[in-house]
Amino acid sequence: MNILVLNGPNLNLLGLREEDIYGSESLASIEEKLKNLAHESNCEIEFFQSNAEHELINSIQNAYENQVDVIIFNPAGYTHTSVALRDALLAVKIPFYEVHISDINSREDFRKKSYFSDIAYKVFSGHGTNGYIMALKEIIENK
Repeated sequence: MNILVLNGPNLNLLGLREEDIYGSESLASIEEKLKNLAHESNCEIEFFQSNAEHELINSIQNAYENQVDVIIFNPAGYTHTSVALRDALLAVKIPFYEVHISDINSREDFRKKSYFSDIAYKVFSGHGTNGYIMALKEIIENK
């Protein structure tokens, strides 16, 4: 199984930004945990983070060409704004799990609308960085 973990804007600052909301764990630490879990289960896993919407779109389109089986996606700030990312996911038809470190439904009103939740295979929101692990474990169990 080939898995892509895709992270949107400002997630490269995990561990530095708003620790009361996002915790103190770095993105590199999360990736290391996921890599270990994936390899234990004989899964291939790749990671991509960008602050640029077009680079995330290109990564989704490349995932199709590279025969990625499933995507774990934290669209971050693009959750509430990006029809273009939504369209890319719909176009490639790769199942994806939406992950949010904080509970977007208990935050500001503008954060409560996700352009992805209705098309995601499943949403993990408000579980901290463990949401990534939860998504990967579910993928492995269902492979």
